[in-house]
Amino acid sequence: MSEQQQRGGSTVTGAQSLVKSLEAAGVTDIFGIPGGAILPAYDPLMDSPIRHVLTRHEQGAGHAAQGYAAATGRVGVCMATSGPGATNLVTPIADAHMDSVPMVAITGQVGVDLIGTDAFQEADIRGITMPITKHNFLVTDAAEIPRTVAEAFHIASTGRPGPVLVDVAKSALQATTDFQWPSELHLPGYRPVTRPHAKQIREAARLVLESRKPVLYVGGGTIRAGAHRELRTLAELTGIPVVTTLMARGAFPDSHPQHLGMPGMHGTVAAVAALQKSDLIISLGARFDDRVTGNLDSFAPHAKVVHADIDPAEIGKNRHADVPIVGDVREVLVDLVTALRTEADAGHTGDYEGWVQFLSGVKSKYPVGYDEPVDGGLAPQYVLERLAAIAGPDTIFTAGVGQHQMWAAHYLPHEKPNTWLNSGGAGTMGYAVPAAMGAQVGMPGSTVWAVDGDGCFQMTNQELATCAINDIPIKVAVINNESLGMVRQWQTLFYNERYSNTDLHSKRIPDFVKLADAYGCVGLACESPSDVDATIRKAMEVDDVPVVVDFPRPPRRDGVADGGRRHQQRRHQVRPGPGSPVRRG
Repeated sequence: MSEQQQRGGSTVTGAQSLVKSLEAAGVTDIFGIPGGAILPAYDPLMDSPIRHVLTRHEQGAGHAAQGYAAATGRVGVCMATSGPGATNLVTPIADAHMDSVPMVAITGQVGVDLIGTDAFQEADIRGITMPITKHNFLVTDAAEIPRTVAEAFHIASTGRPGPVLVDVAKSALQATTDFQWPSELHLPGYRPVTRPHAKQIREAARLVLESRKPVLYVGGGTIRAGAHRELRTLAELTGIPVVTTLMARGAFPDSHPQHLGMPGMHGTVAAVAALQKSDLIISLGARFDDRVTGNLDSFAPHAKVVHADIDPAEIGKNRHADVPIVGDVREVLVDLVTALRTEADAGHTGDYEGWVQFLSGVKSKYPVGYDEPVDGGLAPQYVLERLAAIAGPDTIFTAGVGQHQMWAAHYLPHEKPNTWLNSGGAGTMGYAVPAAMGAQVGMPGSTVWAVDGDGCFQMTNQELATCAINDIPIKVAVINNESLGMVRQWQTLFYNERYSNTDLHSKRIPDFVKLADAYGCVGLACESPSDVDATIRKAMEVDDVPVVVDFPRPPRRDGVADGGRRHQQRRHQVRPGPGSPVRRG
């Protein structure tokens, strides 16, 4: 659309204005389901170049928009009708809010005269989502549609990214208006700070040079900021060890010698030791989440903290920051590298040799590993290792939530940003399949694998129908241990092995191969380690329809997790409390 056409001035319906606004905002793909209140918008959508993907559930549409955004860096868009259509988007909106995913959700609302009357399919979705959106709007005047859409996309994609809801009354969609795309936005009070303060950068550089046991604690904000190159520059300039959280996997290459892995409850011994024994934590786009810190009172007791984040509300929220830096992580890193290079030119560098040697020893002594099943069955970790080796380094992986998510975090190679998508903060089961669908739409030339558990897969696998019909050839690896594995593991540790309602019997019901076939997909099963490579290669050869591979591994009936960690868990296992940072994955 030309600039003149965007700014327009033509008389249109509110529904046409909405579609024109989405086009002007650069939208090329939408995931959604029509219904009464949003139906006026679906008519002009037929004449739009925007691709609409009709999902089978609004939750699938929301997660697809998340996957699209996380893989591409662009704003993901989903659409639903009023009432239950809108409330079905609540889970993905909350998920996007927790993980800072740029997303715009468009919902229909009952007509203005019916708002507040408990009309058919009325729900106060703006009030419902107020705590879980970056901002939200209720549009009752058709003339306000273009400005509102422009503001929504700006808010979702700038500062700390997040979800924005635009709820549009049906009467506004049906009214006539003059379409006028705004040439500038006026958002008083919304001015995200991106450039860090020079004084704080100098203070951070001083602490870096004074410390003897520093660690770079890298969070998901580093990936959202596109700061992976600058992170590597800082790490290699200083030699400081690096840990990457679940949301930051890929921000720093796993293969890099300075990388110690993922910290926290499900982390590596080396990463946990680096944080606990450090004297300086340089936090980059991380939020000191409880899964990383455990009990805050005992977390990194001797460490000072440099905390850089674009969201000032995160700084000092959980852990006091000795040097708070508000700003975009990429710009913080650029300025910090410049400051440290200036100090190096003057002969001032840090001395971390002993620290690096200590952590290198911990990493060597306690590597991530697993035990081969004594019955000759499949170890999930082996499946993931082979999947990574065969799929290749450019593959995009999504994951559900649970044991398979933690195994994937450790045993898939995380070398590049935006290739590891998962639900971190909210921990939403059912995320993987629709997120993979969205990632595949956004990155059609990429191979996309969803790594799912049998519990997660049964929550959103209806989106396989969406994928089959719309030529979205995702691949799904179901790590099938017939149970809610992570919950069962907690029952082992904290509930005296009383396994209440965690057995799913997924090997018998449903038959995942037949289910895949029923959805128009290719269904495969692999039960033997000797067949893993051939099965994965067969899945890789299919490029025109989705593929589902069932990797069954019955749960250990003694309650111990499949393929338990060797070394660090077997020889040095401690029975931790729920707040402990020791891994349980």
